[in-house]
Amino acid sequence: MTRAAAPLLTLVGRDTTPAPPATTEKPSTPNRAAWAELLRLPALFTVPGDTLAGVAAAGGRPDPRALLPIGSSLCLYAAGMVLNDWADRAEDAVERPHRPLPSGRVRPAAALTAACGLTGAGLLLAARAGRPALAVAAPLAATVWAYDLALKHTPAGPAAMAAARGLDLLMGAAAAGSVRAAAPSAALLGCHTLAVTAVSRRETTGGSVAAPLAALAATGALTRLVTHRRVRLPAGRRAAAAPGLPGSTPGGGARTTP
Repeated sequence: MTRAAAPLLTLVGRDTTPAPPATTEKPSTPNRAAWAELLRLPALFTVPGDTLAGVAAAGGRPDPRALLPIGSSLCLYAAGMVLNDWADRAEDAVERPHRPLPSGRVRPAAALTAACGLTGAGLLLAARAGRPALAVAAPLAATVWAYDLALKHTPAGPAAMAAARGLDLLMGAAAAGSVRAAAPSAALLGCHTLAVTAVSRRETTGGSVAAPLAALAATGALTRLVTHRRVRLPAGRRAAAAPGLPGSTPGGGARTTP
């Protein structure tokens, strides 16, 4: 909600009341509660799951090195939350005037600066995790900005959201050393996100049941393909594989070459 300028009062007649002295009080700084609301702090706890899934899909472990892509993911997610409210501040002024930006508790310029800073921090953390992680984080950041500023209310919005979730998973896999191994899991997550986002657009207006059913069928089919693919253990772990598990010979011993 834009603040209208206070109307100028015209002195009439013989009113000699002196004008109030100029105030030197500094404007109050935005409170922490407003920023916590703007950043959706409780939702941040749901973010590391995608990155950790990528680490696991690539055969890695959640060791301290995984903290770098997780931190990058958290920063980019928070940037997206702030940028979302910045882009929707005019709409929120009408429909959600209590939000931090339209209520005036956080200035739009401060919000945009925070979104830029969080994006930069996310890319920096990804770079510290290695070039492969940065190579995924860069298009992820671009997707976040494109979604919030241009694609959110277009037919391409669900696809952009799906791409962001898939890239988030792949960033964890890239930090662990194998994007290719995590590609099926990223495709599954993207398909699920695309379906849920497309369906949610009509949750308040109603519509045909064909879209939800198609989304369910597509997610189920892709899940079956991913979960039934042959698992190939690393060479060092095949010898320790139990009899009957993928990577071991039918007789229980490891397959070796002469």
